[in-house]
Amino acid sequence: MSGPEEVAEVEYRRLGSTGLMVSELCLGTMTFGREADEETSKELLGLFVEAGGNFVDTADIYEAGLSEEITGRAISLSGVPREELVLATKVRFPMGEGPNDLGLSRKHIISGCEASLRRLGTDYIDLYQVHMWDAATPLDETLSALTDLARAGKVRYIGCSNFMAWQLMKALWRSELRGYERFVSLQPQYSLVERNIEREVLPACVEEGVGVLPWGPLGGGFLSGKYRRGEEPPGDSRIAGTPDEFEEAWHRRAVERNWRTLDVVEEIAEETGKSFPQIALNWLLCQPGVTAPILGARKPEQLRDNLGASGWKLDAEQVEKLSEASAIEKLYPERMIEGAQRV
Repeated sequence: MSGPEEVAEVEYRRLGSTGLMVSELCLGTMTFGREADEETSKELLGLFVEAGGNFVDTADIYEAGLSEEITGRAISLSGVPREELVLATKVRFPMGEGPNDLGLSRKHIISGCEASLRRLGTDYIDLYQVHMWDAATPLDETLSALTDLARAGKVRYIGCSNFMAWQLMKALWRSELRGYERFVSLQPQYSLVERNIEREVLPACVEEGVGVLPWGPLGGGFLSGKYRRGEEPPGDSRIAGTPDEFEEAWHRRAVERNWRTLDVVEEIAEETGKSFPQIALNWLLCQPGVTAPILGARKPEQLRDNLGASGWKLDAEQVEKLSEASAIEKLYPERMIEGAQRV
């Protein structure tokens, strides 16, 4: 395992089917201005770029824009030229109290992009993502607005987050039909304890060359190794304070399948000398379609450890053990199709 002062060197991958090279671990800045104060946030970004990381993800909604502001200041102080970084942000959720301060209308997307550019202190965004599907806005309106931003040079690529497979495929079809910019990436929840995207979303991304950027790759910290069967989560842990309706709530994590998965993670940790997070992240890097899991560290020591997931690979037997322990139930028509393919 890496020593306390060592920083693992991050490797690179193409973002989906584009020519853009990004570090295979992405620094998520949702913690900036929340769990991490500004000085800690700057230290986290500095540590990340020191390891060769070039891919940074944020969103306007994170701390009502504060995360973007801190991210922008941290980048300007990092000494890394802006053009060497791939900076991603998102738009969709409320940024004010007015009726047009949310959603994926042309008005909100364009004003949201302008506001993000100001907060980030940059004149372009490398990857501009819609944060979630918006059923209230025509898809053509959303895609045409994003296309106009790209053609104006304010956005380099566009992506989406929290889409169902049919929503992604509809968007890709409309882009092909109308000549709009195409989503090059999708940011879903994906980890050893949340594999539901494997039913349809992940196969669609693989088939269409859409890069997958998993958020919550450690299951909200459940895969960190700090939790134990039959015990309540530590009071100072992230999961302990997560409301029941949230995706990363304790009642969704503390189930037998997940404890069984942790048993295997522990077994492989002992075999390899790697940490629980490094194994969980490396398993994701072995999955088809995955470009870069998004790291959400609160402390420098957490980020140092997470960066140790790059530069090595679990062997095929270890990947299979983890996949079997964390497997989700096959549902119709998947099980019927798979059965027919075997015949």
